[in-house]
Amino acid sequence: MGLGEFERIDRYFRPLARATPGALGLADDAALLDPGGGRDLVVTADAMVETVHYLPDEDPARVARKLLRSNLSDLAAKGAEPLAYTLTLALPAQPDESWIEGFVAGLAADQAEYGIGLLGGDSVRTPGAAVLSVTAFGTVPQGAMLRRSGARPGDDLYVSGTLGDAALGLRAILGQLPGLDPDAGEALATRHRVPQPRMALGRALLGLAHAAMDVSDGLPGDLPHLCDASGVSAEVELALLPLSDAARAAIALDPALQDIAWGGGEDYELLFSAPASARAAIGAAAATAGTPATRIGRIAAGQGARLLDPQGRAVESLTGWRHF
Repeated sequence: MGLGEFERIDRYFRPLARATPGALGLADDAALLDPGGGRDLVVTADAMVETVHYLPDEDPARVARKLLRSNLSDLAAKGAEPLAYTLTLALPAQPDESWIEGFVAGLAADQAEYGIGLLGGDSVRTPGAAVLSVTAFGTVPQGAMLRRSGARPGDDLYVSGTLGDAALGLRAILGQLPGLDPDAGEALATRHRVPQPRMALGRALLGLAHAAMDVSDGLPGDLPHLCDASGVSAEVELALLPLSDAARAAIALDPALQDIAWGGGEDYELLFSAPASARAAIGAAAATAGTPATRIGRIAAGQGARLLDPQGRAVESLTGWRHF
């Protein structure tokens, strides 16, 4: 097997960032710059590829919103207030103008919802599938950004919202959940098509959480990154992972979908650690933000992440999404 995404970053690209402290070793959801004035600038980038992240016949407005929101989710995980973004499009030689119009309508809707604007970008022709990329900018109070590297032994481990809806939603879109109630299937499909970045919760966690990141590659794939960045280990009780009613209904029809729900990715929820003394404050912050936060495990000394079944046995078979 060749190098994975993060192994390739370690070998080739991390050395390029060594002289730039704000790059944070390319080990976080975003970079951090200090422009002065009492606030730090948070910068993140994400791309989507046709047939990998969205289907060719998907509504272009939903494609645009998913693209923008996947970047906003990184800002949410840093506790940042969104500011603006740039856009790069690699499109076929003769792009459908009606597709472009729908795509722009989706961007406009989310610009209004999140109070951001387009700064600029680029567009190029590609002989293959379309590639769409956003670089998003946000701000946080100086020195306050939530990083992956702050988790401490003894911390509680939390996740926001529910896990697995997006992965199951893709299967609903593809007609792979026979027998599922149509309303449940539509609820799952919506979570796949239009994620919900947890902006309010991320800002509410400033000063409470020790470490945070967003879950885009599935909990089994993302939790080890938080552990590695913080130099700690983690234990997660799989029985505590929050699932929506729609996800539970799908799993009841096919228990094999449980592993897909846990590790399928594109959840865009927040994974964070906080001291046990902050439990009441975390609950209050989640209630104020209107997004539930579920305690799913704990941080300990050591290395690595362990996922435990209801009998306390380590589950080794679960993996997150890998591009390579």
